[in-house]
Amino acid sequence: MKKGILFATIIALSSFDMTTAANFNYHVDRFADIEVLRYEVPGFDELSLNQKKLVYYLTEAALEGRDILFDQNGSNNLAIRQLLEKIYVNYKGDKNSKEFKAFEKYLKQVWFGNGIHHHYSTDKFVPEFSKAFFLGEVRKLKEKPEAVRTKAALDETVKTIFDPQYRAKRVNQAAGEDLIVTSANNLYEGVTQKEVEEYYASLKKPNDPRPISYGLNAKVVKKDGKVEEEVYCVGGLYSKAIKRIIYWLDKAASVAENDVQRRTIQKLIDYYISGNLKSFDDYSIMWVEDTKSRVDFINGFIESYGDPLGMTGAWESIVNFKNESASHRTEVLSSNAKWFEEHSPVDARFKKDEVKGVSAKVITACILAGDSYPATPIGINLPNANWIRAEHGSKSVTIENITDAYDKASHGNGFNEEFVLEQADRDLLDKYLFITDNLHTDLHECLGHGSGKLLPGVDPDALKEHGSTLEETRADLFALYYLADQKLVDLGLLDNPNAYKAEYYKYMLNGLMTQLMRIEPGKDIEEAHMRNRKLIAEWAMEHGKKDNVVELVKKDGKTYLKINDYAKLRGLFGELLSEIQRIKSEGDYDAGRELVEKYAVKVDQSLHQEILNRYSKLDIAPYKGFVNPVYKPVYDNAGNITDVKIDYTEGYVDQMLRYARDYSPLTK
Repeated sequence: MKKGILFATIIALSSFDMTTAANFNYHVDRFADIEVLRYEVPGFDELSLNQKKLVYYLTEAALEGRDILFDQNGSNNLAIRQLLEKIYVNYKGDKNSKEFKAFEKYLKQVWFGNGIHHHYSTDKFVPEFSKAFFLGEVRKLKEKPEAVRTKAALDETVKTIFDPQYRAKRVNQAAGEDLIVTSANNLYEGVTQKEVEEYYASLKKPNDPRPISYGLNAKVVKKDGKVEEEVYCVGGLYSKAIKRIIYWLDKAASVAENDVQRRTIQKLIDYYISGNLKSFDDYSIMWVEDTKSRVDFINGFIESYGDPLGMTGAWESIVNFKNESASHRTEVLSSNAKWFEEHSPVDARFKKDEVKGVSAKVITACILAGDSYPATPIGINLPNANWIRAEHGSKSVTIENITDAYDKASHGNGFNEEFVLEQADRDLLDKYLFITDNLHTDLHECLGHGSGKLLPGVDPDALKEHGSTLEETRADLFALYYLADQKLVDLGLLDNPNAYKAEYYKYMLNGLMTQLMRIEPGKDIEEAHMRNRKLIAEWAMEHGKKDNVVELVKKDGKTYLKINDYAKLRGLFGELLSEIQRIKSEGDYDAGRELVEKYAVKVDQSLHQEILNRYSKLDIAPYKGFVNPVYKPVYDNAGNITDVKIDYTEGYVDQMLRYARDYSPLTK
């Protein structure tokens, strides 16, 4: 899954009328390093009644899983969230006081991060309110929540919130350390990295052509000295929430668009009941082969970025429907998947002999949940299992109402004026970045993730903790390489063979410079997508030095990007793609680790401080996320749903408190 936020100012080829932007308030809230936006759901009113009901039931199923992610992210997240919300709701003092404002900011951060750690850096939030203020408000509570019910619980809560060294990092990726012991997430308990790797190695069958995704839906613990799993399923871990999810999935199945979709939803229910990963594979195959249903969804334990070993899936859900008119470009790419695979610059040994169906479409998101909320991806390619991709294909989507919301909200923020030196480059970005950025996402998700193959006997998890970074690198390189190909012009997807330069410029600028706004001074880069972009940009600049392909230049004390040879830059992307594909296909852990550690981790501290100073003058939030629309069913006198209406007026705090009240099965 490609997760990212577009930073550049873009005024270009949007699929929505700009008059809509004038009448729709995209901006909801701003705090810390976060801006909260809202998104529209154009086309919802055109759906049939049954499709609207299907969306409604699936959105309810999505919201019921919220508590799961909080708990996966940290063992005391739910208790702390519940306590903070209780203090907030019951507060009787001056709400304009410095202490309360700091407390409110902290609570908003916890909501956004789905726990006490930042959603992107995974560093623990630092409270700006005092311990005395906090303890004073705890004493005022008539009913004490779990987090402060006993002295031991209170001491643990105070230590968790106020001790910066305690549970400091949700996901640790520092080389040479035990990544499990030093990570504060709640995916493992009482076990070491070595024990976990040995445990799963003992379960895997060598040369299995259809390997199970071991660890995807389980917490690994040690009981009586024995390593074992606590499986996420009915009767197992998270049973209360999973039962609520199943309740709404069952209602969704009753209004499914067709028998294929109905059976697919039922298979997901079966998997949730049993926790059997073979059932999840069966569901994934059925889901990827359902290409006729307009309404679609993901729901489950899917992406593994929150696990330092890249195995356990974070719970997430997105409900959506196909944007029929905008899906033309993804369908064109999908229908030409064989051509792209055959013409890839990678070694023939690593190319697929036969390209299975890649179902690609542009979608309109209806609800975001779990690991896709409030921060959300802009594109998805699933399932993750390589053998299912090879034998049954994959589904790729670009979420255009989300990219459109980013676009509309970014107008006039001053980014290009500050970071792009030449007017010609600014004009290029204004004219072509929206379409080329969307095409980059299309290529990344639709073809990049689905390209290439593993050699026989190669373990899909061979790249271990670097697997996520290298996979995103591979998909991004595939997209960058082909974005400059004449084929896109021939297919009618671009009207100018030089349009790709807008995305190349933005990508290199982001990878070399501007994404550093997200990093605290003195810190390394740890998030997989940021590492991926830095790896590509730094590698390309170093290997292009001889021909001066890319350089950073100074003017008036400021650093700017200059690309001197776009054609050679494309050639460099092709070279690196070939090597990354070899690393993945052969499972060459050492070569992958060397690339990541050399190009993707360390930060030039002088450049970093410059970027932070320049960004501070623009007042642009480094991170953005969304509130969801509210779906309100309309009932007749007999209790039947006759329509579903959308309300866009709910604010960030109101939404979070409502979700806490109505969708907290693990805290009640």
